[in-house]
Amino acid sequence: MEKYSVSSCARRKSTNSNRRRPEDKNMQIKDRVFLITGASSGLGAAVAKMAVDAGSKVMLLDVNAEAGESQAKALGAAAKFHRTDVTSDEDGKAAIAAALEAFGRVDVLVNCAGVAPGEKVLGRDGAHRLESFTRAISINLIGTFNMLRLAAEAMAKNDPGEGGERGVIINTASVAAFDGQIGQAAYSASKGGVAAMTLPVARELARHGIRVMTIAPGIFATPMMAGMPQEVQDALGASVPFPPRLGRPEEYAALARHIVENQMLNGEVIRLDGALRMAAK
Repeated sequence: MEKYSVSSCARRKSTNSNRRRPEDKNMQIKDRVFLITGASSGLGAAVAKMAVDAGSKVMLLDVNAEAGESQAKALGAAAKFHRTDVTSDEDGKAAIAAALEAFGRVDVLVNCAGVAPGEKVLGRDGAHRLESFTRAISINLIGTFNMLRLAAEAMAKNDPGEGGERGVIINTASVAAFDGQIGQAAYSASKGGVAAMTLPVARELARHGIRVMTIAPGIFATPMMAGMPQEVQDALGASVPFPPRLGRPEEYAALARHIVENQMLNGEVIRLDGALRMAAK
């Protein structure tokens, strides 16, 4: 029987631990190219700042040209803005082309563009307006898929990094996808679709070395929330088990960064909600 001393085992363990296989190295955020929708404010703006601060370049996409240009200017030379309606095939293709022209490639897509309508199926004024339901689906679900498919096409042409990774796609759903409230039929349906397509798209794009993840935020301090009275915001924050406050866009951005840097995160929806489970109303 072969005998080993403690010191020889320690040496072997040390030697083996240093033989790190290239495929074990995750994508690092520095020097990446981000494409961010809904980037002029809220969650998208926080992701853009995080990426630039970490040494990446960003292409900001938004329908609000004035806010988008202002955001790009504030971030400096590492940021560019391109006005984009995410529901438009033409705009989506132009956004990808602009990113490729400016930075040469697309490594990460973060889909933050969205709307949060509130309307009852049967309200005081009658049945839910079909156009408002259609708009929610168009922007939140179809817009997400539109940018996802086009970014994936560009990412598939990237040279593979260590481990064969070519890109990361992060979509934004909502806790309303799982426990939507009264008046959120359109919003929940649109965000539920985003959550539902995460796994099948991740499975399909795996052969291209592209990961797909979705973040489902709870109640966050975004421009959508800013229009509410402060006492309402405080009450909503207090409804979160812990921490009992509104989520911060920077916390969403921090999770996005971790997703980019952790290669084993793929095909999953992560709730970012402080254990919140919303009541019916």
